[in-house]
Amino acid sequence: MNNRMYYFYHQMHTYRKIFRLCSIISFLLFTRGLQAQTISLSPYDTIRVELTSSDGGCKDPTSELTPLYLFTRMNAKWKKYYEAWNRLKNAVYVTYPYAKAASRVIQKINGELAGVTNRRKRKAIIKAHERELRQEFTSKLRNLSVYQGKVLMKLICRETGNNCYEILDEYKGDFNAVLYQGVAKIFGSSLKQTYDPNGEDQSIEILTRQAAMYYGY
Repeated sequence: MNNRMYYFYHQMHTYRKIFRLCSIISFLLFTRGLQAQTISLSPYDTIRVELTSSDGGCKDPTSELTPLYLFTRMNAKWKKYYEAWNRLKNAVYVTYPYAKAASRVIQKINGELAGVTNRRKRKAIIKAHERELRQEFTSKLRNLSVYQGKVLMKLICRETGNNCYEILDEYKGDFNAVLYQGVAKIFGSSLKQTYDPNGEDQSIEILTRQAAMYYGY
């Protein structure tokens, strides 16, 4: 090998050593910089939060936000809505005890009529309870408005599983059921109205559950 080639290879070998040394130095400086960043945290790098244990045993970070209160004037639409809600709430709370009482009496009558086939004895049992109901509730029910009466019929259907027309037909006969149905029609109501807790009567169902807790049922 001549001197020129020897010099060339010697230079290449030297450059390789220098390149490797620089690479090692750069790597060490880089990792040290990462360690420094990891160790020297500022007060805003970490936010401490509470942990909430889930059913699966996992602990999830939890934090509470400051409540935000928004106030605005009630427009005519919402004012009408709350007026209707309060009217319905008042009707449910007033009539719910009567519906519960009606349910208890009907259950009691059904228990006494079980096995009784004699028509006169059945009528006597029904009339006895009818007199009891009249004495206890006639004066109270007379103070109800037409609207409260409609709600009461809904609640009786809820508690007994039968609408008022079916109850009258069972205990007082077809004639009385048709007669009272005609009277109800005059006041814009119906004894045949049913109860749908998941449909049109959902609001009544919500208020009835509240009333049941209030009265301790």
